[in-house]
Amino acid sequence: MSAPPATGLLVIGDVVTDVVALHDGPPATGTDTPADIALRPGGSGANTASWAARLGADTRLLARAGYDTGDWHAAELTKAGVRPHLRIDPERPSAVVIAMVDASGERSMLTNRGASGHIGVDDWAPGLLDGVGHLHLSAYTMFAGPGLELARLAMREAAGRGVPVSVDPASCGPLREFGRERFLRETAPASIVIPNQEEALLLSGASDPDTAGQVLSARYGTAVVKLGADGALLARGGRIVARAPAPPAAVIDSTGAGDAFAAGFLAATLAGGTPEEALRTGCEAGAMAVAQVGGRPKSGNFTLLTPIAGLRRKLHH
Repeated sequence: MSAPPATGLLVIGDVVTDVVALHDGPPATGTDTPADIALRPGGSGANTASWAARLGADTRLLARAGYDTGDWHAAELTKAGVRPHLRIDPERPSAVVIAMVDASGERSMLTNRGASGHIGVDDWAPGLLDGVGHLHLSAYTMFAGPGLELARLAMREAAGRGVPVSVDPASCGPLREFGRERFLRETAPASIVIPNQEEALLLSGASDPDTAGQVLSARYGTAVVKLGADGALLARGGRIVARAPAPPAAVIDSTGAGDAFAAGFLAATLAGGTPEEALRTGCEAGAMAVAQVGGRPKSGNFTLLTPIAGLRRKLHH
């Protein structure tokens, strides 16, 4: 009898200390603006890893944190069920994002990349891929030279083991600065790309998300386009093959919604779900994320996502 397929998920990304400020109107210049302010563990890669672990995936995270809050980040990841491979940088603080969230849930962010901006090939070990069935990259890692070298190495070693790779383009601002063609070239080893609508339009040059998904899937193999309140679509080989609506959600804070979606999609895919099931799980996770403050899952019962257990039974039988 052959061994069951490896189902572990390795995420390479960032850990960030999020300072989330919820305010009703535009910040007043030169004076105080009342706000509810919360300190949360965050970071696109760490958020995705935490949601995936919370959904039952065997999840590992490769990241770098700073001397100031590294132990706290490691403890929070472990508490979420993630296996952290977290290097503590003795010379730099952890990354910090100040997220100003308005009454609609939309964010404006001030970012200091800190230690996360210095992760590189020295953080890598081939054993990180042991038991891994999928490698997921947050493109924030690629936007600095050392992180780009790490991404190249990780994708090369994943290809050598037959481990599929997905990439989340991260954010349009740094993506534009990095360069569209350069990004497409550097992420060519990936077989799945998971952009939001704005990122999909930027990378594809298309004017609508359906065409963008088709164009990107012809390049990568699979494109999963996050459409916010309109759900998500999945295209393969230049053709849209699945869609899912977004569940109703009371939007409080959109921080981490895309990360939660990616986690739900990947966890369901690793558990043997169909494209429709994976999209639906991603949308459900995203809806849960926007209904709370911060980008990580809260403790409690995730009733909408219990079908993942059933998907896993289907995979192994």
